[in-house]
Amino acid sequence: MRRAEIITAFLLALFSAYLMWKSGEGPEWDTEYVHWANTGINIDGSGPGKGFWPFYLALGMFISCIWIIINAFRRLSPPSQSEEPFMDGYAKKMLLFVGGGLIGFLILIDLISMYAAIAVFMFYYMMFLGRHPLKLSIVTSLVVPFWLYLFFDIVMTKVQPKGLRWIEDAIYNPAGAFFRDQSLLTIVLCFAVTGAVLAITARASRH
Repeated sequence: MRRAEIITAFLLALFSAYLMWKSGEGPEWDTEYVHWANTGINIDGSGPGKGFWPFYLALGMFISCIWIIINAFRRLSPPSQSEEPFMDGYAKKMLLFVGGGLIGFLILIDLISMYAAIAVFMFYYMMFLGRHPLKLSIVTSLVVPFWLYLFFDIVMTKVQPKGLRWIEDAIYNPAGAFFRDQSLLTIVLCFAVTGAVLAITARASRH
């Protein structure tokens, strides 16, 4: 298990470094763009640059991976002290189900949009892997992507992939026009009301 921990952390560290580099890239048409320029806070008051969140999330993952590798070599973590196999039959089965779900999620992003793909993945994960009640799975898979849509597309104005053109025209363009005309108070109320619905559903599911 120690070897698997080190190899996995090393591969994730490489992937994190790649994501940090890609986060600092600008549009191909901008020949005057300076690498990393979009990873800071814009001084004009428009908020973080487009690469800000991806860069610092990847940086956090990179630091965590390095720390895991150090602890593994020093044999300070439980996996580094274990001689057991990295994965048993159940772990391999779960890897197949979760990995397959993630691959499906990535495919759906370009087809039905980022937010709809998140909704489908969350429902699959909660209903079929987590064995949560049907009503809670449905409500959660609708509310959380709605929150993400309001936060990124409306509040932060960081547009995410919208899928096929007809989906964008039929759903997201009218929704965007509606929510961008609303006040910040209305957006906050949307968060609060949907959050209350989710909380009530979760409470009811426990009884």
